[in-house]
Amino acid sequence: MALFVSTFSNKVDKKGRVSVPASFRAALASQAFQGIVIYPSFTTAAVEGCGMDFMEELAASASENFDLFSPEQDDLNTLIFSTSHQLAFDPEGRVVLPEEIIAHANITEQAAFVGMGRKFQIWEPEALKIHQAEARARALANRPQLSLKKPGGAQ
Repeated sequence: MALFVSTFSNKVDKKGRVSVPASFRAALASQAFQGIVIYPSFTTAAVEGCGMDFMEELAASASENFDLFSPEQDDLNTLIFSTSHQLAFDPEGRVVLPEEIIAHANITEQAAFVGMGRKFQIWEPEALKIHQAEARARALANRPQLSLKKPGGAQ
């Protein structure tokens, strides 16, 4: 399973091409599809990204947790799978961001790739700064707790 960490800001050219960070590409190197999957976030003005393995897990989890024709599964499929784009790496490790993705995240000259563990996000850099400040303020106010689990589900 790919693991994405850190934040990288890369130039977006006039054709919408952007270099995917080398560490993100390395995390995806063992997957059959050499590229990324992205879709517009339905909670923020950012783009969600991952490898195909994460999308497969997401599809399996939706099938296990929702009835096949339930409104919840239809909503998930509409918001994620129907708006997803498989973007293959070019020889330089770049992808071409589709116009609707660029518009959703208000990306212009720079795109910030933000590691989020098993997935990543792509932000317009100034919007990312605002989002990070808001997240920090919420965390300071709420002090979230996380129980770490050992592999295999044991604590």
